[in-house]
Amino acid sequence: MSTPSPGTPERSGGGHRIAVLGSGSWGTALAIHLARTGHDVSLWGRDRAQIEEMRRHRTNATYLPAISFPSGLSPEGSMADAVGGARHVVLAVPSHGLRSVLRAAAPLLPDAAVLVSATKGLETDTLRRMSEVALEETDARHPVVVLSGPSFAAELARSSPTALVAASSNRAAVCRVQEDFYGPFLRLYGSDDVVGVEMGAALKNIMAIAAGMAESLGLGHNALAALITRGLAEISRLVEAMGGQRETLAGLSGLGDLVLTCTGTLSRNRHVGVELGRGRSLPDILAGMRMVAEGVRTTDAALALAARHGIDLPIAVQMAEVLSGRKSPRDAVTELMLRPQREEGE
Repeated sequence: MSTPSPGTPERSGGGHRIAVLGSGSWGTALAIHLARTGHDVSLWGRDRAQIEEMRRHRTNATYLPAISFPSGLSPEGSMADAVGGARHVVLAVPSHGLRSVLRAAAPLLPDAAVLVSATKGLETDTLRRMSEVALEETDARHPVVVLSGPSFAAELARSSPTALVAASSNRAAVCRVQEDFYGPFLRLYGSDDVVGVEMGAALKNIMAIAAGMAESLGLGHNALAALITRGLAEISRLVEAMGGQRETLAGLSGLGDLVLTCTGTLSRNRHVGVELGRGRSLPDILAGMRMVAEGVRTTDAALALAARHGIDLPIAVQMAEVLSGRKSPRDAVTELMLRPQREEGE
């Protein structure tokens, strides 16, 4: 471990103070991992009753019930106590709540803290990426590192091998996150393509809804493989138009995350698609889910960005039609198949 910055409490094992804001499945899994690697971790949540329950039982019964908390993890209901002295502040709240949480946290952040964005999605009214929201709400006083890649919370919490990307324009901050977040079961690759990493993370959720629909409609492996491939092409076009690098989408935060989310049974967005394909309404599906399916909110935002940049997103267009109830899943698939044929590289 590197030497802690002045004023940062240090554990006897050489760890640092790290705050995780967001006590859902992903925030809890990251907090568990960081505490296991020797850091002193505060896990903040806005639900005081949930925080008290986690303190008593040393587990998150709502999101990761089978995983016991390491001794270095402290559930915390006070934002000030959670972020005080933190070397890193991990943002793991749903995209629609990130701005309000950051607004509350901003005046409390230690001067040298690095913000680590583990939230995937787009702000629907502004079309901002999550790192942009973080920079706005903190007046760019802190470097922001985006953490993304193929990762189910339950698997990281069980110490299953996982690889992620840490992306930022600030190389020193990336190296700091790589060093401090690394563990026997978590490997981090650095990147400076923040746009590519964030947009890959956001848009793959739309494709996962489509993949779930394909599964429940019984369309077969051929259709799923085509969907993933063409979905990646869609994402790449928009990323490139926004200034990101197409090569990033061939990596962990692009293809890796896309394949996992489209095929893994733990995927929330894929679950939404499966249930839509079975004929259930979107409000009914969402009412039965504890966790947020970011792709539902991201779809319209992605289409607005595509219109701004003059990019065609045919799969996302059809997902918007299905999510709004204007079209059935099977009709959406039919319309995609009847599109004019063209060169693959166009």
